[in-house]
This record gives sequence, structure tokens and C-alpha cells, in this order.
Amino acid sequence: MTSPTRASLLATAALTALALAGCTGQPAPSPAATDAAATEPATGTCGGITVIVDTGDLELADDASVDSCVVTEDPMIAADALARAGVETEGTAQYGDQVVCRVNGVPQQDLAIPAADGSEYHETCESMPAAFAYWALWQKPADGEWGYAQEGLSTLELQPGDAVELLFTLNDEPAAPAE
Repeated sequence: MTSPTRASLLATAALTALALAGCTGQPAPSPAATDAAATEPATGTCGGITVIVDTGDLELADDASVDSCVVTEDPMIAADALARAGVETEGTAQYGDQVVCRVNGVPQQDLAIPAADGSEYHETCESMPAAFAYWALWQKPADGEWGYAQEGLSTLELQPGDAVELLFTLNDEPAAPAE
């Protein structure tokens, strides 16, 4: 008896994914997605899309930061890349997921966020976050520099080799993602 080859196992996995997709109405993952784990540490070169969450200068008991590689050979919407990296976002009551209020539960409503004037702010996720304490969405093309995203998570399309970062900006710091 011969053992199955890697190619035959991948072909079987791809056919199984196609069959299951037909049953669920969901698109099948690409063969590349069945060949590798959805995410891996983003050390070195990422064979897909780098996803970063940086809590900036927030003083937290538990670190909610993320640095992950979502393995893909296909373009992907930023919200999907974040979800595959295990990042959970929460929008606001007024603007829904068009405005990011919390990332991986941060900042919690009971966290006193210090303003530059010495006052404290508590994020309730009702409307727009305070202008001095918010999640900024950044993107970096594979061959480019970091820049503010010109679209939101639900429409921003990323290519393999790109990076996306949610950076908590407090009192204008940090002003941009670390390189």
C-alpha cells in the first residue's frame, strides 16, 4: 500500500472545501489557504498580509497587541484579514462598524483614559471616540510607506505583501506606526 502524496492530499482538501462551500453558500478557500495555517507570527517576511494591533500609550493590565501574518495568495478585505488573525473589533452605536471603538476589548469602558488637560475620558462606544483617544487605521503597501487608510475596514482591499495596523493614538502619540 502506498501512502498519499502531498499533492493528492492538497487536491482532496481543496475538493472537500469546494463541496462544503457548495453546501454552506460560502466561497471556498483558495488552495493556498488549505495548504497553510491561517496565521503565523509575522516575523521576517510575511507570505500574505501582516496584521498589527498596537495599543500605543494606553496603560493596560493585559497587552492586547497583535503582530500576525495572515497567509494568503489572494487580495483580502481588511476586516477579513483582522478576523483571520483573531482580532475582534467593535463599532459604535451611532456609526456601526464604520468607526472602530474597541479592538480586542480595548479600551474597556471602565478604563480612565487621560487627556492632555488632565481630565479623564471613558469610552462608551455611543458615537465618535474622543479626538485625543481613538483607533487609527493605517496601511502599508508591499513596496510603500505607512499611510492613513483612505477606506474603512469593510472596504479596504489588501494585497499579499501589504500590512494593516490598528494603532491606538492617545494625545497625538504615537503619530505613526513603528517601522
